[in-house]
Amino acid sequence: MPPSSDSLSARCTTGACQIDLSNAPALRAGVLAFAAARAGRLDVLVLDLTRTRFMDSQGARLVEDVRHGLPPGVLLRVVARPDGVPYRVLEVTGVRRDVPVHDDLSGALA
Repeated sequence: MPPSSDSLSARCTTGACQIDLSNAPALRAGVLAFAAARAGRLDVLVLDLTRTRFMDSQGARLVEDVRHGLPPGVLLRVVARPDGVPYRVLEVTGVRRDVPVHDDLSGALA
């Protein structure tokens, strides 16, 4: 979905190979600042976890905190490999019931 003057879909790649207690607060702040800078134009925020190799419950909390911290009307979608740790953590913690998790970016933006 190409950005327009009316709406914007943005992809936020954590770039982190792991998400845990040591970096989750900084990642949360960075993602929310990314969204806040686009408030009023942002419709969908895609959190790309495809390069994340380790994630504990702090990663699930990060996703939930981002979901609740987004500007009103902004949808959160996550991209995670089905065979990856983030996908399994989001499944086990129940976050997938609240946030759509897609296998690839094109699915998240559809």
